[in-house]
Amino acid sequence: MIRNCSTKDVIAASGLPAEAVAAPTFGPAGLLRQRIENGEQADLYLSADLAGPRRLAEAGKAKAVVPFARNTLCVLARADLGLTPDNLLDRLLKPDLRLATSTPGADPGGDYAQAIFERAEAVHPGAKAVLEKKALKLLGSPNAMVPMAGRSPSATVFLGNNADALLYYCSGQGGTMKEAPGLNLVRLPSNLSVPATYAMALITENPDAMRLALFLVSEKGQAILTRHELAPISGL
Repeated sequence: MIRNCSTKDVIAASGLPAEAVAAPTFGPAGLLRQRIENGEQADLYLSADLAGPRRLAEAGKAKAVVPFARNTLCVLARADLGLTPDNLLDRLLKPDLRLATSTPGADPGGDYAQAIFERAEAVHPGAKAVLEKKALKLLGSPNAMVPMAGRSPSATVFLGNNADALLYYCSGQGGTMKEAPGLNLVRLPSNLSVPATYAMALITENPDAMRLALFLVSEKGQAILTRHELAPISGL
């Protein structure tokens, strides 16, 4: 998840004149990529995965693909469920537990969830089919759940009693837990976890876009992303 505040903080600290950067367009990265593929103009595309930027490059619609951050996925769940890394998969497979995810194809968060289901299959044969069938795709598409006024989509999952657990990015969930008390954040065990690498696509040779891209991977830019709970790209 690339939060609006982190992107805006990077732009503000980049040294670019305010008039040099148009108001950013935010939304599920897969849907934004489709808009670019269909001809919408953009200079720089940021995604929570490598696949989207690479797809633009392969189609001749991007000049370069550059990774810029890392993240991991967690399960945010009602604390009374007692989920832990050790019992997580068994509990998620229970028929009465409602599991929310983002939407595959439209949002990388949904694609990562599908990859986790694949890993679950190796641990517990049959798990993939069960998880895919029960997953409520509440985030990341035009037809997804509408957030409550003044609330984040993740918080709305719980405040609206739409699900018992949410498989999504670890970053930013501290804020969700303040919005919706009574939740617990559970890290995935190593046999389920998948890496989430964020990347950008340089679509044009706009010098301001190139300057912003360079700042994003600079020491100062990486420090800003770290403050927003993303891991720096160094160390991959």
